[in-house]
Amino acid sequence: MIGPMNMEWLLIIAIGIVGLLVQFKLKAVFKKYSQVMFPGGLTGKDVAERMLRDNGIHDVQVISTPGHLTDHYNPATKTVNLSESVYGSNSVSAAAVAAHECGHAVQHAREYAPLKMRSALVPMVSFASQWSIWVILAGILTIHTFPALFWVGIGMIALSALFSIITLPVEYNASARAMEWLTGSYTLRGEQAAQAKEALSWAARTYLVAALSAIATLIYYIGIARRD
Repeated sequence: MIGPMNMEWLLIIAIGIVGLLVQFKLKAVFKKYSQVMFPGGLTGKDVAERMLRDNGIHDVQVISTPGHLTDHYNPATKTVNLSESVYGSNSVSAAAVAAHECGHAVQHAREYAPLKMRSALVPMVSFASQWSIWVILAGILTIHTFPALFWVGIGMIALSALFSIITLPVEYNASARAMEWLTGSYTLRGEQAAQAKEALSWAARTYLVAALSAIATLIYYIGIARRD
């Protein structure tokens, strides 16, 4: 018979395996569609600048950033940071990624509530992610003399889980804004639009797996605390 702790471990392992499969599929999809060029010939930089302009955003800069799949929007500096493989590429993948990151810029300009919540949590989550494991370890060592410390660690993990959950609507909404603009502006049409949607869908699933993993980890540590 499988005990509660074993069930929790199985859940974490299962989510981890699913996460690896999703990452593998995401890389395969992006690699496939990075070789599909669209007739317009726009690079990722061009797509980003056009989407920003069409949304009335003129104070956000599009810049190149080193690395692969390092694309992100920085609300503090108001920059859309596109990886080198996206910035200068005129592929379907580049268009999808560039539009997605601009989706975050549009969220920022429109004061999208989940993005504001996530941004407010960043400093606390950064601290919690760095120190939670050490607080948890200290809590385990003193669980019979100072049990509150273990619960402090659990609270830090809960904060990270909350951040992952709030991230879901932020990422899905950015993709929805990207696809709405890509199709509405006729930047991508027909099969190419479907390919961009597939790429963004797989990217979004990585955030879903991350949220499930964070929740499973939280359940695991709560289980330990309740048993002790």
